[in-house]
Order: sequence, then C-alpha cells, then structure tokens
Amino acid sequence: MMKVSNFVHFSIVTGGILVLAASLGFVFQTPAVTMTWPWPDGQLSYLFIGSIFAAVSVAMIWIGWTGEWGALPAGSLNVLVIATLSCIYFFYLFANGRSELLPYAVVSALAIIPSAVAFVWGRRIPLSDERPTPRLVQVSFGIFTASLILAGGGLVLRLPVFPWALNPDSSVIFGCIFLGDAFYFLYGLLKPRWHNAKGQLLSFLAYDLVLIVPFIQLFGTVKPELLLNLTVYVAVLVFSGGLALYYLLLSPKTRSI
Repeated sequence: MMKVSNFVHFSIVTGGILVLAASLGFVFQTPAVTMTWPWPDGQLSYLFIGSIFAAVSVAMIWIGWTGEWGALPAGSLNVLVIATLSCIYFFYLFANGRSELLPYAVVSALAIIPSAVAFVWGRRIPLSDERPTPRLVQVSFGIFTASLILAGGGLVLRLPVFPWALNPDSSVIFGCIFLGDAFYFLYGLLKPRWHNAKGQLLSFLAYDLVLIVPFIQLFGTVKPELLLNLTVYVAVLVFSGGLALYYLLLSPKTRSI
C-alpha cells in the first residue's frame, strides 16, 4: 500500500512540475511550447493560457505533496469538464474539415478518463482537515461560480468578454476553461470544508500573480470599448488575490504556518 501511495505522490507532484514548466513556456512564449497550441495566437492569449497552467500546477503540487487526496475531486472535476467540452468542440471542428485538429480531439478525449477516475476515487477518501470554509470564502465562491458560468457562456458564444480581441476558436476553448473552473468553485461551495477551498485559493493566487501586472499595464493600450472589460477583470484579480493571501497566509483559523 505504501508503494502505491508513494507512486501516487510522485506522479502528481511530477505532473504538477511539468504543467508548471508548460505554464512558464506560455508566459514567456517559448516557441517549442506555444507551437503546441492548436492555432497561432497572440501574446495576451498565451499569457492567459500560462496563467491557467500555473493555477493547475499549484493545486497538483499541493495535493501531491501533502497527500490530501480528499481534495482531489474538485480539481479533477474541473479538468473533466474542460476536457469533455473541448473534446466536443475539437471533434466538431474536425468533422467540419479541420483535419489537423484530430490529435487535439483525441488528447482531450483521453484526458477525460484519468480525470473521471481521479474524481470517483477521490470522493471515497475523507478530508484529513475538516475545518469549515470561512463564510466570506463561501460567498465569494458562489459569486465566482456564477461569474464564470456567465463569462464562460459568453466566450463560447464568442462575445467580447476579454479585454482584447480573441481568436474565435480560442474564445470557445477559453469559455470551456471558464465553465470547468465554475465547477471547481461550485464543488468547494457545496462541500464547505477548508481543504475543499484551499486548492481553489492556491490556484487563484497563481493565476492572479501571472496576470495582474500585465493587465494593469494594459490600461495604457486597451481599446476604449474594452476598458470596462479590463476594469472588471482587474477588479476580480485584485479581490481574489487579496482573499487568497488573507486566508492562506494571515487568518489564524486557516493559515498553514
């Protein structure tokens, strides 16, 4: 049993490190990494992709390092929803003549299996930390869930949600990501225990750290019609970052040190 446990620890931490490396590749636009994206895209879109990978990597490393397997369902549900929706879209594009996207459809389909297994397996394991989620975090998760559903739906419909013009196909995939993230926070909302919220806050903090400075700098060049989008986005980054920093590092009831 110990060997299996050690293997799982190693696999998830190693996977998290690899995802972190991919994050850095997108943030710094390393050609060998950005070429793995299904189509050419812009600097800000690559930055956003990097922030998503950073969020995923931090949660994976935390779970793998601490062995808090009871917190695994929330993150695996996130990946499961993203993989399922992306798989549908990639197969749709493939069926409509985009044959070069078949590998992405297949990879998305394959990602459904381990995420579903992790979700089912993790739900059988009780959390080792049963402290309740603070009320403000619960309320915030409810707001995040609703906001992500609205923004994700808008992106799937290719509405101008982001503060820059998106590749239409990227808009759909980013919408799938936001909808998956909505389930990430919804799970923590429906099961209000601290370790069903800590991973989400760690992920949000990593996401915020990647985006906050570039987005603040964007105020100098954003198109007037997208200024409101940018203002709302930055406000969310500031609030979520402050929320994460307080409850992860400062609150005596939830901080780890």
